[in-house]
Amino acid sequence: MPEQTWICCQLGARQHYAVPQAFHHANQLACLLTDAWFLPSVARFLPASLASLGERFHPDLGDATIYAFTESLIWFEVGQRSQNRSGWERIYARDRWFQRQTVQALQRLSLPSHVRPILFAFSYAALDVLRFAKQQGWRTVLGQIDPGFVEEKIIQREYEKYPTLYPNWRSKPATYWENWQAECALADQIVVNSAWSAEALHQAGIPEKKVAIIPLAYQPPVAAAEFVRTYPAAFSADRPLRVLFLGQIILRKGVIPLLEAAEALSDQPVEFWLVGQRIDPVPNYRGRVRWLDAVSRSATAQYYQFADIFLLPTFSDGFALTQLEAQAWQLPVIASRFCGEVVKDQHNGLLLSEVTGEAIVQALHYCLRHPQQLQQFAQNTLSISQFSLTNLRQRFQSLMS
Repeated sequence: MPEQTWICCQLGARQHYAVPQAFHHANQLACLLTDAWFLPSVARFLPASLASLGERFHPDLGDATIYAFTESLIWFEVGQRSQNRSGWERIYARDRWFQRQTVQALQRLSLPSHVRPILFAFSYAALDVLRFAKQQGWRTVLGQIDPGFVEEKIIQREYEKYPTLYPNWRSKPATYWENWQAECALADQIVVNSAWSAEALHQAGIPEKKVAIIPLAYQPPVAAAEFVRTYPAAFSADRPLRVLFLGQIILRKGVIPLLEAAEALSDQPVEFWLVGQRIDPVPNYRGRVRWLDAVSRSATAQYYQFADIFLLPTFSDGFALTQLEAQAWQLPVIASRFCGEVVKDQHNGLLLSEVTGEAIVQALHYCLRHPQQLQQFAQNTLSISQFSLTNLRQRFQSLMS
């Protein structure tokens, strides 16, 4: 067996299965335990209501040892719908279901007696799994998917600004955060993806020595290497500045400041494209805004190619992989400071001084006046190679050496 042997527990397709991929490429993955796994030949027969599960597969893990609870998941979801469960109640129930399934699978797992694996699990669906691992004498790593309790308080303040728009919004129950604190206590190491997340965990009382920053891994599409981005000499009504927002359209991502900026710039040659699932209701604002539904990962390329600037005015994000996707297509980024460190101000994009409509307007006015600077930003895009699977694996190995 290799020096380090890892067991990965993953609810959903987070990071496109980057963590188990990284270990599998180095022959260090004992197994992946996940909620669903569909071979492409089977996924195409899924009904429309389950179509999203068709992406629960990765070809690079085709020969890995996978334990998936696909049939149980389908019955679970049917049961949740029949009980009319939704929102956080349903999410919390799914987290508990996944932990039960994972522990049962781990109890049946057969490993050589001398092997003491390292168990990796993502936050909020890990408590029972970590408890089991510690009982076996295994080392444990918690993958913290967001900035935790501090982020919750930030978003709560934003929702409270709009009581008539979000009258039914409720913060997560205290037990949710008690369970999270217990997860953090059980983990030997906690991995976050950005300095912002590390700062938030420190504010929540998590010891600094437990927290390590390991950025997300990302593999750019092959076609992006050949793409050449150009800008006009000046923007006009016929050729406006095309601003792209891509992701969940929710309050946390800064959609209201974005729309405030769109209204303030309604008489300027600026066009906003919002691509993603519209989850939170938003006030009506004037401005040149095009709303588009969520698209598959493979279909996002056309929007990155079409845009002139990518806008991420998030109030809080563990990292925001869309930044790397934009940079792979040489697309400059305007981002807040509350996410992964991708933007170097005035080098490959602009950092917002604050998450407000006014700050977004100032950044976009700069872009309107300096199209040649956007061209320079495009030429200065971040080297994506530093986010490779190899680098991800090496950082994890170093963490547990």
